[in-house]
Amino acid sequence: MPRPEKQLTPDASPRDWFGHELRTWRKKRGPLTHAELSAKVQVSGSLIEKIEKATATCSRDLAERLDEALQTGGVLTRAWGMVFGQTEKARPETESAPPGRAEVPVQIHEGRILGRGSTTPPSGSPASVDRRAFLATSGLAAIAPIDLVHLVTPAAPREIPTQIRPREIRQLKSLADVIHRQDNEYGGGGAVRELARGAIMWGASLLPVPCPEPLRPELLASVARLGIVVGASQFDAYAHNDARVSFRLAAECAEEAGEWHLRAKTYSFMARQEIWVGDPDTGLTHAEKGLVRSDRLSATERAMLHTARARAFGKMRDVANTLRAVGEADAAFEQSDPAQDPPWMAYYDYAQHHGDTAHALFDLAVRADQDPGQAARRFEIAVKGHGNAFARSRAISETKLASLVMAKGDDPRHAVVLGHRALDDVGKLTSCRAAEDLRELARFAGRHRNLPEASDLRERIAATVQA
Repeated sequence: MPRPEKQLTPDASPRDWFGHELRTWRKKRGPLTHAELSAKVQVSGSLIEKIEKATATCSRDLAERLDEALQTGGVLTRAWGMVFGQTEKARPETESAPPGRAEVPVQIHEGRILGRGSTTPPSGSPASVDRRAFLATSGLAAIAPIDLVHLVTPAAPREIPTQIRPREIRQLKSLADVIHRQDNEYGGGGAVRELARGAIMWGASLLPVPCPEPLRPELLASVARLGIVVGASQFDAYAHNDARVSFRLAAECAEEAGEWHLRAKTYSFMARQEIWVGDPDTGLTHAEKGLVRSDRLSATERAMLHTARARAFGKMRDVANTLRAVGEADAAFEQSDPAQDPPWMAYYDYAQHHGDTAHALFDLAVRADQDPGQAARRFEIAVKGHGNAFARSRAISETKLASLVMAKGDDPRHAVVLGHRALDDVGKLTSCRAAEDLRELARFAGRHRNLPEASDLRERIAATVQA
């Protein structure tokens, strides 16, 4: 009789979670043995077993091959950057995992709006920052809130004011505006990422500074907004652990300030990040949290959160609930009144709404064999409606439209034309999300190997992503 497989502990570390996820999908598809799966992805069966046990690393290329062989919908590839890409230098596939990282104590914060209680972590078992940041919103373990100020503020002393004045609050707001604008136009990498990192460290360092009571809510709200835009930028750059910390900081500040609008915006982004990295269930939970007391939100904000729900259901291939959530998002958006929206919601316009809902319908078309027409029409509206100020959103919608036509349409040459248009935009960005969508387009183009134009497109995609 074959030996029983070792029981895995997915909550022990990001690597253990990845290994458990790989084993789960392997069991779903057959189940396949290690040898059978290894033959499909051209590696040894022992390497597959070691990755599952978290004793070997997985290269990005192997994650992509595993996704394709196991038909996961890209779960492992999206999780790869969070598990392996941000925390270690490139290693060959056969190298073993490094010894455990140093661990630090974690303190507790308490939110205000929902009246959360807090519990102290068991003494003698502190969890590492990496593990807590990874698990805090993943639904894999119940972990107490993080001491976010400690996490994002470096140990070295910095020059900070002795008292908060209106000047510091104006600077926080200005920083958030600049990062938001630069992120949408150029993506979250490069100089934008460096600006965002410094900004959130400075903003967090202001929270313990004495502040006149009348200014305290405005200070908290300003740090919350900064946390949102910085987290969005870090998410786009695949700095997922950093983004989680920034979003959690934003959520804590928004709740303490009693800012329901900022709270909703934070949970919307938290939902989108978890959906992107392959955890739509947790993403759905965040979207539902954002809709708590939806009577206090504007119609545009409700549309934004229902769209996040739709995208979660789309990733789950839940056709009925996806269509229902898209309908709820459309109904809310029809009631939108810009005069009722906070200034930072101006981005969520006609183009943004149609692009966001199109993403949910894209998953149904590609992965649940639904009609692609509705998703295509919405992507077209988004592409036409996004100006240069939202070049990344336009580029992503262009790329997804090209992928949709390449995968489900009857004219791959038209998809090639759309793909080259997308590349014209993506080539100007530093966006990991945009690059990931290009890789998906290349995989769909690979189905048309007898079409020279499709091969040319794949070559240009490879050159663009590498650059």
